[in-house]
Parts: sequence; C-alpha cells; structure tokens
Amino acid sequence: MNQSMQILTRVRPLADTGPTAVALGYFDGVHLGHRAVIGAAVAAACRRGLTPAVFTFELPEDSTLKGGRILSLEQKHARIAAMGVRRVMEPPFADFCALTPEAFVQDILVGCFDAREVFCGDNFTFGVRASGNVDSLRRLCAGYGITVTVVEMARYGGQTVSSTRIRAALEEGRLTDANAMLGAPYAIDWPVGHGKGVGTSKLGTPTINQNYPPAALEPCCGVYLTRIWLNGRWWPSATGIGRRPTVDEQGAPVTCETYVPGFSGNVYGLTPVLEFHKYLCPVRKFDSLQALSDLITTAAAQSCAYFRGMQAEADGE
Repeated sequence: MNQSMQILTRVRPLADTGPTAVALGYFDGVHLGHRAVIGAAVAAACRRGLTPAVFTFELPEDSTLKGGRILSLEQKHARIAAMGVRRVMEPPFADFCALTPEAFVQDILVGCFDAREVFCGDNFTFGVRASGNVDSLRRLCAGYGITVTVVEMARYGGQTVSSTRIRAALEEGRLTDANAMLGAPYAIDWPVGHGKGVGTSKLGTPTINQNYPPAALEPCCGVYLTRIWLNGRWWPSATGIGRRPTVDEQGAPVTCETYVPGFSGNVYGLTPVLEFHKYLCPVRKFDSLQALSDLITTAAAQSCAYFRGMQAEADGE
C-alpha cells in the first residue's frame, strides 16, 4: 500500500495537511462508481494544490447494514491509496451517526478536514437517520464556501454500478460482470491456515487454504482461474471454493483452496493477495480421487495458459 496515505480511525482534525478536497462515501467495493468520486476529488486536489482526502467509516464485524464485505479493510485501503489519496478518516459508524447534517458539515468537513471541495454520488446521505442528502449538503457547505460536486453514477450493462449488484454477481458466479464493475479483479487477502492435508497426502496437489471469515461475502462455489502474490511475484493458480463432496462428509464447512503449480514454501500465517480472474466450473462430486486430481491439474494448466496469453497481449505479441 502507498505508505504516504495516513489513516485516522477517530473523528479528529487532520494534522499538517492544509485545505483538502474530500470524497465522501462508504466505498466498500471501491468499484467504478466509487472510483469516479474518489478520482474527481484527487483531480481537484491536484488542480488547486489541496490535499486529496476521503471520509468513510467502519461497520462492526457482525453488521448487516451493507451486506457481506466485498474487500477486506486492507484491500479497501490499498485500492484507495493507489488512486493518490493522502488522508483517510475512517471512524466507527457509531462515532458520528448521531450528528445532525449541520453538525456533520461544521464538525467534520470544516473542523476536521478544512474542506474546500467535497465530492459524492447522487445517492449520498448523511447525518442522523440519513436525514441529509445532496441538496442539503450543497446548501450547508455553501455557507462555508465549500464547493460540492455530485459525480454521475457509473453504469454497466445499462444499469447503475452498485455494491449490491457486485455482491449478486459474485454470488451467482458472474465473475466477469463483478470484475468489470469493480474496475479491478475481485481479490481476497485472508490469512493462510491449515487444511486437512488431502491435497498433499492423497492428490499430489498441495493447496493454500484461505477460508472466508463470517463477515465476508462468499462468492459462488466453484473452480476459478486465479493468480496469487507470493515471494514478490504473481503465480498462476487454480482455486476451489465450496464444500468438497469427494473427500468431505455432508455438511462440512465451505473452504477456499488454491493450488499453485511449481510453488513450494511455508506460507502459513501469511496474507497473500489472491485475484479471481475467471469462473471455470461448479464444484461436483467425483467418482474417484484421481478424477478430482485431474480436474485440479487441468484447471492449473488452464490458468497458466490464461496468464501467458494475458502477458503476450500486454507485450503486443
């Protein structure tokens, strides 16, 4: 992540920043719509010599207000930082949700950010019980000389891009649609844990286990072409998400296992980024372990070919 981006987890004035251009929103997927709002703030900051900033918030782990998490906090921060943001204020929702719209503008936008320009989507709400909207934001900010820009909602497939649509696409196995709306491959960075050792002991295809925490959105069960960041480089890989009907008993938990051909090494406790690039097929029960092993190795070979093709295209071959 861009080390120059500072993250504040409480509502307090920014230090040593000067006036700012601020993007407002939850930005849970940092999708195309979110990127348009953040990008507009960054561009305005560059034009006017302001500090590009984001005001967002954090929900409790068990919150269902916005649905399952699309990205981890670390992924969210990395994607925001990559856009050139220098300051992020991300307090718990409970710390500011009782503010009136007037207090939100005065205490946060003026008192904390010294905002000169503010950017949001046209569905932005703020203040206690979401009582403020873009019209009241414009009116309240005008009293402090703050310019408010409402950024047009991004569209995909003729409809507005939203985190709800992305969640639905991931849950239905429409990875191409999800990645297009995200503007980058869907990715996880969960810690590597211990599995049952079936891949190593019985299949000859040792896997990296990164199982989903309860608060995270789980994509559609199936086999995916993926790539994983290990030892300072990307490795083509094949990932299976789901219960393993060939080797597990009925009712076993969902797992996320990745086979990385050609890689060996101890990765337990690491949090490598795993990008999902293509949905290959559903999970099914095989008649033998050999048939399951064949699927894993075939998927891995397809992944290697897929990324070779991407590299060749990038190189203009």
